[in-house]
Amino acid sequence: MSEELGRILSAAARGEFPPGDGAVTVVRQPAARDAGVVAFTAHSVVFTDEDPQWIRDRLAATDSDRLAAAMNPGFLCALMARTGRSMNTIDLVTVAGALPGRPGIELREIEDPEHPRVARALKYRDDVRVWAADGGVLILGRGLAGRWEVALEVDEEARGRGLGLALARAARQLVPDSVVWSQQSPGNARSVRLFQTAGFRPVASEAILTAA
Repeated sequence: MSEELGRILSAAARGEFPPGDGAVTVVRQPAARDAGVVAFTAHSVVFTDEDPQWIRDRLAATDSDRLAAAMNPGFLCALMARTGRSMNTIDLVTVAGALPGRPGIELREIEDPEHPRVARALKYRDDVRVWAADGGVLILGRGLAGRWEVALEVDEEARGRGLGLALARAARQLVPDSVVWSQQSPGNARSVRLFQTAGFRPVASEAILTAA
């Protein structure tokens, strides 16, 4: 992974988190593409190339409990305005260790840049690889700070048969690293349950700001 944020994320994947002291750590962006906030328990990490003193002044002025200030919409909007960036949502971030062996479902690696999930992955990730299953698709790519991330899509008519769970577990066998990360919108309870059933552990919340 890239630099200081990468070290923080790698430690979190091992279960070693920043101290729960209510502090905010400000680090440089790992790459030009991504800025934003990762919020752990009682400790947030703001990654941006902006002036750290401006960050701390804005946090102090945010009308919020200090433990939640870095994820407060007021602060995030101010950071977007300052950087000229945009964001989609605040995600739950989960991680799982790699597993040995081959996936228990039939997969074929494909190149399909027109698929909506693939097109989105190519926008936000590097080294993207895609596998198709009967009724679904599995995507691996390098996202924030170079970490390997998984996204998956199950066709409407194929849902309710365990395919999503099989794809999430397959990602743990296909990832070329010791861990694989995933992000879920907290309101997407079905996705949250699926990934946790597949062995992904919640570690943080995250707001990623991308350049226009």
